[in-house]
Order: sequence, then structure tokens, then C-alpha cells
Amino acid sequence: MKKTWLLFVIIALLIFGTGLWILTSSELTTADITDISVITLLVAFALFIGIKRFVSAKKGEPEEDELSKKVLQKTAALSYYISLYIWVILIYVKDRIVMNPENMLGYGILGMAVTYAVCWLFFHLRGVGNE
Repeated sequence: MKKTWLLFVIIALLIFGTGLWILTSSELTTADITDISVITLLVAFALFIGIKRFVSAKKGEPEEDELSKKVLQKTAALSYYISLYIWVILIYVKDRIVMNPENMLGYGILGMAVTYAVCWLFFHLRGVGNE
């Protein structure tokens, strides 16, 4: 239950920080709008997981069972391999296009987060095979 509340605190801090960023910026560029949309998707994903854990805790179910651990293990493994390729692609693009290193780092981290969310949805909806 403590993990669930911590997740909601982190989500609130992320929303607060993003709101401050939007309010203090004079004008929003296309890259900023893209960043905001990715952050919104990640917050929605985190809220989905948090609400799901909260409802499970209210029902008296364990926070993590064997299936959820297996899904997280598969998700972490696949998203790790995909994120390595994301970084290779970003390094290749950096050699071809002039890009600010801070932007490249931000895109890489957001890409890793989106990859993890997509892999989790894939394994959560498809399930894990009996190995």
C-alpha cells in the first residue's frame, strides 16, 4: 500500500513540475508540445497502474503475485533491449544532425519510458507464455 501512495505522490510532483514548466515558458514550440504529450501519456499510464494497485489493495489482494512479477520481468527484459537500440539510433542521428546533447538525453529517457509502457501493455494484454 505504501508503494501505491508513493506512486501518487510522484505523479503529483510530476504534474506540478510540468505545470510550472508550462507556466514559466514564454512560448511553446513543437518539441515542447511533443514532450508534454509524451509526459501526459506517461502520467496516464502511471495513474492506471496506481488505481489498479489501489483497487487491488482495497479488495485485499496481494500487491504483487507471481503473474505480475513475471510480466514485470518480461517487460524489463524486452524494454531494456529495445532501449539499447533507441540509444544507438539517437547516437546515429546525433552524428548526422546538429542536436543539443541535453535534448538527446531527454529524448532517450522519454523513449525508454514509452518503450517500457508499451512493453508492459503488450505483456499485460497478451500474457506471458508458459515457459
